[in-house]
Amino acid sequence: MQSGFAQPASITEGSSKENFIPLNGYIKIDSSGKIKLMSPNPEAGQNIKTAMPMILAEELDVDWDQVIVEQAPLDTAAFSFQFIGGSQGIRRGWRGLRLAGATAKRMLIEAAADTWNVAPDEIVTASGILSHKFSEKKATYGEMADKAAKRIPPQQVELKPIDKFKIVGYSQKNVDIEKIITGKPLFGIDMQPPGTLTAMIVHPPAFGLKITSIRNRAEVLQMPGIKDVFLIEVYEDTFEKKFFDTLSFNKVAVVVGRSTWEVMQAKKILAVECELRESHTETRDRFGRKWIENTPSGLENTETHYAQMEDYSKTKSSIRRKDGDPDKAFAQAAQIVERTYTAPFLAHNCMEPMNFFADVKENRAQLAGPLQKPEYTEQTVSERLQIPVENIDIQLTRLGGGYGRRSYAHWLVEAALISKKSKAPIKLIYTREDDLTGGIYRPTYQIKYRAGLDNLGNLIALNVNAGGIPQSPLAENRFPAGAVENYLAESWTIDSNITVGSFRAPSSNFMASAEQSFLDELAEIMKKDPIAFRLELLQKAMNSPIGENNDYDPKRYAGVLELVKTKSNWGKIPKSIHRGVSAYYCHNSYVAQVLDIEIKEGKPVIQKVTCAIDCGLVINPDSAKNMAEGGIIDAIGNALYGELTFAEGVPSKSNFNTYQMARMKDAPEKIEVHFVQNGFDPTGLGEPTFPPTFGALANALYQAKGKRLYKQPYSLA
Repeated sequence: MQSGFAQPASITEGSSKENFIPLNGYIKIDSSGKIKLMSPNPEAGQNIKTAMPMILAEELDVDWDQVIVEQAPLDTAAFSFQFIGGSQGIRRGWRGLRLAGATAKRMLIEAAADTWNVAPDEIVTASGILSHKFSEKKATYGEMADKAAKRIPPQQVELKPIDKFKIVGYSQKNVDIEKIITGKPLFGIDMQPPGTLTAMIVHPPAFGLKITSIRNRAEVLQMPGIKDVFLIEVYEDTFEKKFFDTLSFNKVAVVVGRSTWEVMQAKKILAVECELRESHTETRDRFGRKWIENTPSGLENTETHYAQMEDYSKTKSSIRRKDGDPDKAFAQAAQIVERTYTAPFLAHNCMEPMNFFADVKENRAQLAGPLQKPEYTEQTVSERLQIPVENIDIQLTRLGGGYGRRSYAHWLVEAALISKKSKAPIKLIYTREDDLTGGIYRPTYQIKYRAGLDNLGNLIALNVNAGGIPQSPLAENRFPAGAVENYLAESWTIDSNITVGSFRAPSSNFMASAEQSFLDELAEIMKKDPIAFRLELLQKAMNSPIGENNDYDPKRYAGVLELVKTKSNWGKIPKSIHRGVSAYYCHNSYVAQVLDIEIKEGKPVIQKVTCAIDCGLVINPDSAKNMAEGGIIDAIGNALYGELTFAEGVPSKSNFNTYQMARMKDAPEKIEVHFVQNGFDPTGLGEPTFPPTFGALANALYQAKGKRLYKQPYSLA
């Protein structure tokens, strides 16, 4: 809830001398004619801070160079769905943003009509100018803003036809680009208002442990610049966690001091006593639905994890979907093909470490920093601090990476508790080691695929058995469900005290890899072209779909495969090029990719990725291509190098010297992105290009090296 907290000067946008009049939460107009558009959702590099105002400007009927864009604070009275998650920002905001722009325009028109004593329908708008076509009277939006703001918003407004768009669908530069390249303060890590102390935390060295005490508090307090050393409990025992209240360690040690350097030196010598954490069960609230979360005791090991997953896949599976008679079909199959795919825990490794600014007084809290789900986090802070929501103000800074990691903002709660105890404004900063060894990770997964072929080599049965620690990646109603007459989907999970959460394209990031690798191998066994085989299955789903809950449109799915086939010149490449294809549907969008590998000096080099996307109407083509390219490169890095293992609960890697990220040499020499032009409402884009890259890479590496890959990260040997 916005409560009037003035954002610290280091990240303030706009000028305090300007007198902007709000027409609604999104649109403010100065009497001089300046137009300020508020971007409600957090910006994490997906360029939503440009895209959302583009939609507003389009319906408001102003030129793009007339507007000033400002990041909105959390304001539940003015905005809804004010967060990043599931590639839903534009999809969920599309109609609301259009209505906000069109409503403000109509209020300006009605204000001018009253002023000129003419009919509203006789007034036209263009470039922020109101014109009466008969009297030739004209006025800027600024001249009518005050009168318009006093009007009751109309219940219905007319939206602009898409074929009349002049801003949406045309590339616009990132509104923050100049600030980014000149190093202006935009990120939470940049914030350092006068009088702010620095805080850092120390968590247990292993999952399954809990801190009982600080062994050398007196010694640490004697170090230069150190103000205090203490323990905090993030959530109280009686607190019922919500969906995004996941955290790894509830009790952490805190060091507070004058500067980052001084606090880091003290943190190095701080020693904590730990003991094994007991197993426990708690009830959590998942958007109004309760679920039970079991956390076992003990110190877990990666080798044990893989053995457990193999055992569970055989003994603990539950049926999630069953079409036809899979048992009978497999019993009659002339050939059964079975393959198992595994993937490790993955860390997010956001380039900007976790951080947050907090200034908590007796009955109010001022907070600022990077997070993805501010509305939900605000409710948690309110309950933990016992401060009314209306007295909590969260300002949103640009995120230096997110894709799930900043959804679980326990570090914001930590910052607030530290500020309250210290009675001072503080900036909490995690070191890279704090973040990488403290969760929250992508789960580790295993999937078994089993296919039954008849004596003519036709696919007559398919079984997918998927699970993980502690979550399953199974999407039982997703392709090729609906295309195989006898289909069985099974799922299982294993409880763990290693905390997990959303990771770019949750669960899809592994399902796509395994599914598309298996389909490729089936196509080879059946002696069919990989794209032709997929299109054949999709044709079956179009003509005679099996089941009623298939969550994809086979026509749109086939459309991206046809497009990527054409754009990649499938079947017409030099013998030196080794190709892999993959296609996947998730987050309401369809993506197909062809990845080309060439062997240079005995090593595979990714030469090119051709990508076809159906995400409906593209708001900002240049930034959409950038996001698609980023998803592809991110996936390549995770597929080749991403891995976190555990020994007695201790993560094997703690910084970038051991946890390898994608380097420039790993990026494709060329990426081509092609969008399907169909005029549908926009859907997701931040995540859908990520999952299919894993499968396309695995299939291309097989063509290059002659060896199928079943375990991530992929070996290039």
